[in-house]
Amino acid sequence: MEILYLVFNLIRMKFSSITFIFLLSSLFLFSQNKAVDSLQSLLQKAKSDHDKTILLNAIAEQYKAIDPNKMADYAKQALQLSQKIEDNVQAANAFVNLGTSKIILGDYNAALIFFDQASVIFENELVTSTNTAIKSGLARTYGSIGIVFSEQNNYAKALQNHLKALQLYEDLQDKEKMARIYNNIGVVFRAQNQDFKALDYFSKAQKIQEQIQDKTVGITTTNIGNLYLKQKNYEKAFAIYQEAEQLFKKHPNYRGLGELYNNLGLYYKATNQNELAVTTWNLALSNFDKIGDQFGKADTNLYLSQFYEEQAEYQKALPFAQKAAALTKEIGNLEGLTLAEKQLSTIFEKLGDEKAAFFHFKQFKIAQDSLMNYERIRKSLQVELNYEYDKKEAIQKKEIEKRELLANEKSKRQHLITFFVVLVLLFVFGIVFLLYSRMQLKKTLTLQKELAEYEQKALHLQMNPHFVFNCLGSISSFIVQNGTDSALKYLAKFSKLMRLTLEYSKEPLIPIDKEIESLQNYLELEQLRFNQKFDFIITKSKDIEDDMALPPLLLQPFVENSIIHGLIPKAEKGKISIHFSIEKNSLSCTIEDTGIGVENSKEFKQNLVSVHKSMALDITKKRLEMMEASTSQKAKVEIKEVKNEKGETQGTKVFLNLPIQYSK
Repeated sequence: MEILYLVFNLIRMKFSSITFIFLLSSLFLFSQNKAVDSLQSLLQKAKSDHDKTILLNAIAEQYKAIDPNKMADYAKQALQLSQKIEDNVQAANAFVNLGTSKIILGDYNAALIFFDQASVIFENELVTSTNTAIKSGLARTYGSIGIVFSEQNNYAKALQNHLKALQLYEDLQDKEKMARIYNNIGVVFRAQNQDFKALDYFSKAQKIQEQIQDKTVGITTTNIGNLYLKQKNYEKAFAIYQEAEQLFKKHPNYRGLGELYNNLGLYYKATNQNELAVTTWNLALSNFDKIGDQFGKADTNLYLSQFYEEQAEYQKALPFAQKAAALTKEIGNLEGLTLAEKQLSTIFEKLGDEKAAFFHFKQFKIAQDSLMNYERIRKSLQVELNYEYDKKEAIQKKEIEKRELLANEKSKRQHLITFFVVLVLLFVFGIVFLLYSRMQLKKTLTLQKELAEYEQKALHLQMNPHFVFNCLGSISSFIVQNGTDSALKYLAKFSKLMRLTLEYSKEPLIPIDKEIESLQNYLELEQLRFNQKFDFIITKSKDIEDDMALPPLLLQPFVENSIIHGLIPKAEKGKISIHFSIEKNSLSCTIEDTGIGVENSKEFKQNLVSVHKSMALDITKKRLEMMEASTSQKAKVEIKEVKNEKGETQGTKVFLNLPIQYSK
């Protein structure tokens, strides 16, 4: 008897949890009737067949909590019309509604066939469309298939389909449906005695339902309480049941409340609160009566019969067992009838009525044999249907993969064509842009080069008057100091120097040898002017090529400064050394004198001379900057004093590093 009792409880718990959460989305029968009337009114006014199919399916859904037969009738009408107008999506919805009606009626094999047809349509449509309605319909189909497999104890496939449905609902962010799938997954795990996993999924469902204020949250809460009751955690179970009762008061649901009171009665019985157990079961009967739920009433009557039989109150137990038997026979519930007949046989045996006990025992065996035969037939059909389902699923999967492969290949080809067209356009644009940029760059560089040359020439022209002014001043001084003959000799050399200067002024660059000739002529003039006050030497490295060049008169201002500010103020005879060499890919020009040095020369400067010097050095600095701009190479000048080991000043050295340039 105890074994049968446990089996019965497992069957009831599984049935109530799945059915009420997934199928009964509407809780008010009156509001549903009102919704049906409204939809039927719209159906009469609908002009297009497409609108009619939508309304027929909507009416079918409303009838699932009222009359599964009418649900099937409207779903058939929707199917016929949708097939006529070739509306695949509404045809699939009609198949889902037909399958749902079969679940409610207990014909799981027929339900699976309808759901299979719906899934084929939805999956085919989903290949070419991302419509949310298609995704939602496919998710609903997977969830329904999960229910069928769960009812057939095929928990692996049930879980597989529930998870497929859950993924789609998560993509759609449909929290209400996600909660229901979580609940159904919890039922699957509980049926496999994996209570902790079941509790996890029930809790997930409850959390979402509380967030969105889902009216079915009381059923999920009851499921959680049932787990704690099963684990004999009575205190926790009772607290959860109380919470569920408050939720049902907030969101009335007679069937859900009846199931809660049935389980709460079991809690009171387990905790030896007998009066409360009976009171609670009577409340369950009252709620089931309100909606005519014969299945629920049969359960409650059997609970009461078992309770009184265990209390040895057989006269009280008998009428409840008889009611349970009558109700289960009326609704064709073989499991319940088997348990009820067994209960009646036991009660009559305890009452000493052997004839009645034997009669009900025979009825029990007949019901048990019928149940076993039904189970054998069901399992046989289940195996066959599962085989067909697996076969269709495999074929369908291959077809979907084939279509996806073709679609992917087509998409890849299209993407490649687009990519190559864009690439060619970019390549052509790049070439055009590159040619245009090169032309513009060439123009810019040409202009920059010409500008640099003009600026060099302008700076060169600035140097010539300055040099001439200095030379004429020297001739004037020489005439005063040395007489006419020496002045004529000086003037002849100056004339030669001027001819060279005018000749060099025509070019932006002159060979180094011509620069050396010009410097030598200038130094000879200055020797005459200052009565051989100094000697000079000009040298050139063998690495310097003949056509290497530099701007004209670039070194003359530095040589002039060495004479005027370095050598002349010194009492002893001085010397100037000029050397040209190649260092690290640059032309190096060194001017070294044995004069008084930079710091000491400041005491002997004359204001006029200072201005001349400042102008010459500033112009030279500007010429070096222009040289850098035109050649993109560094050009720099460095002036430092030459000192001996004792730190005494021995003269001044000027370093010029210039870009290597050629006169050609």
